[in-house]
Amino acid sequence: MASWRSWLVAGGVVVTLGGIGAWFATAARPRFPESQAAELGRGGDAARGRLVFAAGDCASCHATPGQPDRLRLGGGMDLASPFGTFHPPNISPDPDDGIGKWRTIDLANALMGGTSPTGGHYYPALPYVSYAHMRLDDVKDLMAYLRTLPPVKGRTPPHNLPFPFTIRRAIGAWKILYLNEKTIENDPSHDATWNRGRYLAEAVGHCAECHAARNIADAIKDSSRFAGGYDQTGVGYVPNITRAGIGGWTNHDFAEALRIGRTPDQRQIRSTMADVVTNLAELPDSDRQAIATYVLSLPPRHSPDAIRER
Repeated sequence: MASWRSWLVAGGVVVTLGGIGAWFATAARPRFPESQAAELGRGGDAARGRLVFAAGDCASCHATPGQPDRLRLGGGMDLASPFGTFHPPNISPDPDDGIGKWRTIDLANALMGGTSPTGGHYYPALPYVSYAHMRLDDVKDLMAYLRTLPPVKGRTPPHNLPFPFTIRRAIGAWKILYLNEKTIENDPSHDATWNRGRYLAEAVGHCAECHAARNIADAIKDSSRFAGGYDQTGVGYVPNITRAGIGGWTNHDFAEALRIGRTPDQRQIRSTMADVVTNLAELPDSDRQAIATYVLSLPPRHSPDAIRER
């Protein structure tokens, strides 16, 4: 009997310690500590930030629905997902309903670490898994630009998610598995155009967030990056944009598709990608050429979703 009780007590201790350890391990921790606030608050160029805003496709999710001004960032759209409906927040400079009181460090921690100013986890519907690879200078520039936009009153409704997806603490475990906070640095084995394209496609532009298949935890399958997959809204598929999907497109074909929203065979680009094209059309030609150079350099890849689409 004593032996049985000893094992029971030992098991209870292990479970308790494991629970405590998991609680601390899944806490939201700012990527950038408060000691860096002053440093991050210096600098920032709004003109460059406008290009970061366009490349990051910010307006597509955060513009107030039902009005034509893409720079009124009151949020509130219905963003469907396999886990429920998200409502991207107001990121206008309004001090009460938007992010008017945010500092640059707050934006950096949100975009590059998925952590809110109040110390909570953001859902990865905000594509911080890709934004995590950004450079801080771009975040500074983006904040400088956001501060020039009109304040918009009104808060967005709460996300409509079923239990257990309402438990934000669980996102901490998800981040341990899938959030890589390494900034993308230039690869000296490639030229400046390729490196620029890689940075835009993999970090700021977060192309793989849509053009990839996902695992059971809704994380991107690395083997299918840029190879297409199910549309996260549950309607149709997102196409394969590696050579396995687009065949003999030239660099010019790809860059022009990003500028005018039409493929080489004159098919109109529609759905959510049409909004992306609207944003990418604001970039300089060199940036679209860079994205094309990088994506077309990738090996042909097939994912189950992309194969099914074909």
